[in-house]
Amino acid sequence: MENLSHPLFAEERRKEILELLERQNKVLVPELCELFNVSPATIRTDLRILDSEGVLKRTHGGAVNLSKAAYEPTSDLKLSQKSEEKKRIAEYAIQLIENSDTIALDTGTTTLELAKLLPSKHGLTVITNDITIAIYLEQNSDANVIVLGGPLRRGFNCTAGSLAVKMMEPFNVDKAFLASNAFSFEAGFSTPSIEQAEVKQAMIRSASEVNMLIDSSKFDCIAFYRFASLDDIHQLVTDNSLSAEDRDTLRTCHETLKLAIV
Repeated sequence: MENLSHPLFAEERRKEILELLERQNKVLVPELCELFNVSPATIRTDLRILDSEGVLKRTHGGAVNLSKAAYEPTSDLKLSQKSEEKKRIAEYAIQLIENSDTIALDTGTTTLELAKLLPSKHGLTVITNDITIAIYLEQNSDANVIVLGGPLRRGFNCTAGSLAVKMMEPFNVDKAFLASNAFSFEAGFSTPSIEQAEVKQAMIRSASEVNMLIDSSKFDCIAFYRFASLDDIHQLVTDNSLSAEDRDTLRTCHETLKLAIV
C-alpha cells in the first residue's frame, strides 16, 4: 500500500479503511499507520469507533470485514495457499506422534499434509471426518482408520454435523490435531461452519492432548463461529511468518501453552 500524499479528516480516513476492507479480508494497524501517516493510537481509535458502529470487527492487531466471516474457500482453493508453510507445520507435528497412538485428525489442508507423513508411523488408530485423509491412509499406511459419519460437506470432502459429533463422543484419544480457518486473541479459534465447529469441539473433548496446526495467515482473522480458545489447547504450531507482536502475546499471556514456530 502506498502512503497517502495528503492527510485525511477522521471521517474520510474511516471511509478509506472500510473501502480497503471491501477489497481484502483484514487490515493491520501498522499498515494503516503507514498508509495514512498517523499514529497507532489514532488508528486504534478509528477501529474502535467503526467496531462500535457494527461495520467491522476489531482484532488484536487490526480488524476484519464482517461480511467475509462466513466465507470459506473450498478444499481445492486452500491447497494452493501457504503450501510450504503447511508442510513445515506437518513435519513438526509428525514428531509429536508415536507408534500405536490413537489420534483424532481434523479436516483441513494442513492436517492433510500431516496425514501424508503418517505412513512413517505404525500401529496408529486414526479417527477423522476427512474423506481425502481416510482414503490416503487406507491406501498408504497400516493405520486403523475410523471415519466419522454424517452428511458430506459439498466441496470440502468431509463429514460434519450431529451424526459425526455423536460418533466421536465415546472415543478417548491420545492426541487431537486440529485446523482452524481463523484466530484472534479476542474471538479465539473460529470457522465459518457451525456443523464443522461442533465436530472440532467433540475432538477437543475426546483428547488428552490438543494440538492446533494453523499457518500465520489465519492470525488476526475472525470467522463466523467460535469453537475453541487458547485455554482449550495444549500446543499451537505455526510458521515463522507470525508477527513478533503475536509471538510475544502468545508467550506472555498464555504461559502454559506450548508454542512451536517452524
